[in-house]
Amino acid sequence: MKKSILILPISKHTGLRILASSVVYALQQKGLKVDSFHPIYDMDMSIEQIESYLLNNRVKDYVEIVLSKFYEKCQDSDFAVISGLFRQGNNYHRLYPLNAIVDELNIEIIKALGSEVIIVSYHGNKPINDINDELDYAMRSLPKQINIMGAVITKLNAPYDDDGRVSFSLTEEDITYDKQQHVGIDELKELSVFKQKGLALLGVIEWDKERTSPRILDIKNILKLNHISEVGLEARVDRVMMCSRGVDNFISDLTPNSLIITAADRSDILVTVCLAAKNGMKIAGIILTAEEYLDSKVRELCVETAKKAGLAILTTKNKSVNMILKLASIDLMGIPIDDKERIQKVKEVISSSLDRDTIVRSITSDITEHQVMSPPAFRYHLLKMARKAKKRIILPESYESRTLQAAKNCHEQGLAECALIGDRDKIFKVAEMNGFSLPESIEVVTVVDEAEAKYLKTLIELRKHKGLSESMARDALKDPIVVATLMLYLGEVDGLVSGAEHTTADVLRPALQLVKTKPNSSLVSSVFFMCMPDEVIVFGDCAVNQDPTAEQLVDIAIQSAESAKKFGIEPRVAMISYSTGSSGSGVQVEKVRKATELLKQSAPDLLVDGPLQYDAAMIESVAKKKAPNSPVAGKATVLIFPDLNTGNTVYKAVQRSANVLSIGPVLQGINKPVNDLSRGATVEDITYTIAITAIQAI
Repeated sequence: MKKSILILPISKHTGLRILASSVVYALQQKGLKVDSFHPIYDMDMSIEQIESYLLNNRVKDYVEIVLSKFYEKCQDSDFAVISGLFRQGNNYHRLYPLNAIVDELNIEIIKALGSEVIIVSYHGNKPINDINDELDYAMRSLPKQINIMGAVITKLNAPYDDDGRVSFSLTEEDITYDKQQHVGIDELKELSVFKQKGLALLGVIEWDKERTSPRILDIKNILKLNHISEVGLEARVDRVMMCSRGVDNFISDLTPNSLIITAADRSDILVTVCLAAKNGMKIAGIILTAEEYLDSKVRELCVETAKKAGLAILTTKNKSVNMILKLASIDLMGIPIDDKERIQKVKEVISSSLDRDTIVRSITSDITEHQVMSPPAFRYHLLKMARKAKKRIILPESYESRTLQAAKNCHEQGLAECALIGDRDKIFKVAEMNGFSLPESIEVVTVVDEAEAKYLKTLIELRKHKGLSESMARDALKDPIVVATLMLYLGEVDGLVSGAEHTTADVLRPALQLVKTKPNSSLVSSVFFMCMPDEVIVFGDCAVNQDPTAEQLVDIAIQSAESAKKFGIEPRVAMISYSTGSSGSGVQVEKVRKATELLKQSAPDLLVDGPLQYDAAMIESVAKKKAPNSPVAGKATVLIFPDLNTGNTVYKAVQRSANVLSIGPVLQGINKPVNDLSRGATVEDITYTIAITAIQAI
């Protein structure tokens, strides 16, 4: 899984957008290839489409789409920084309807991507104990399996308005900022959430007035002003002055980077400002109100002078008082997305304020031992690998509607080139009767005389040592599974999927007789990929071997670990029994104990332990009590059951009681990919099985 950091804001006003881009910048400075991602704005979906998922109890379905888009956008990067979501206070904001599910959506995205989390709070004028409580609550609200990297506090000592919100106006002379009590970084470090509860303080971003200066362009766009001098739009504004006094008093108050507001008929002020700019004073610009009163000759003279001096002259029909009120209400805390210069400066400041070494160390550290594959990530990577494999999979149950629907899905999604066996018209009629149509380009194999002769000859040759006669072989070829298996043996297809209408024996028998087992395999076994709420666990063997010996359990474990690894799951193998460690005895326990020792000898590099009870293998708190020194207990990813009775019972119980998607059974140990479906398989089950078969064929 691609490593990612999700920036999780406790509330609005944290400066999330610029902080996220600053974290990207900080990591890029360390030589890492980093991308950014937003789970709403990067989705190529309308807000209405997004709401149709999130407001109709389909958060997990939406997260699957987010995952796909995330990997598509960030496929060329080493790491990704994700912007978390927060509740909107303005009920007119287009994301306001999503407030109720913001927390759930953040958590599901974090779990799906296995993201590390940076919690963000802002200061302003809040008592620092409030920040402590906010961070503490955020930590306790996240599931324990989520890794919190640390916290960042933004807008330290920022000015605030009467409602306690961060606020700064260019028009205010008496700024609250000068009156409020300033808080030092060392004071924040002493908060209990950092000192006693172990949360890392990854950065404190102090508010700086210089980083709030908007451009003349921003003010022009917000207030819809006319620009008559055609220059000076990039100038920065630190202060707004309304001038209605005489020139003498005005000059004494004039300071660099000021934006002057005056009536258009005050030619004396306009001329003075233009001359001051011409003589080198750094004036941001001038707004002329009641523009209809601007004298044409004065305009011509001053515009020419302003162009040479790089001074912006803006005009409006509004009166001066209205203009100053509008300027006072402009929100200066955000940065326009096209203000590259200001964004870059802010990113540099924030980046230098972050503990970059700790962040880099956290995301680049080797976490293999505790790595988990989330179900959405597993399904995404599975489908991606299948598309890349481009394999031809034969489906002999071609008159079975679920199989046809799955073939259609695979064809349309590019998961595999599915081939069907039988009469084309009849196959298409079955699809039509079940309410869907098959693509005309889907392949249907008809066994004509020439092909039949080839398959007949091959079958007789392969089974002659068993006394198979020609008439018996002809009868066998009436079974489409036998024909499909021969096609697989001859290399005409890459894999075979069947079992929706046939027993496991019907599917396995031809495979074992014709394709046979791999040279290093003593048996065929199976695994299920169990998509638990937070990770994917491999269960083996739950479908084939009734009562394997200790030696056979070793083979099953090795095959299952290899399957896990092939599908991106780091194998940590737990040999399951009704007893943990040396706490119990009995024939079954001793078999598992012996298998564990043999497995350690056969595969010394494999993380394995046993016997372990199911809860000791899966639950960390139980593992600490029952098997505190186990390298596997509490974090197992591959569970090997002692017999079919145990394995199948546990698989069914977990599948039904936890309502999890189980993909399989996936057969192991056969020379070429053959997979058996459960007769209760859904279209989704069959689709995933076809995809897995394609990957096995790589």
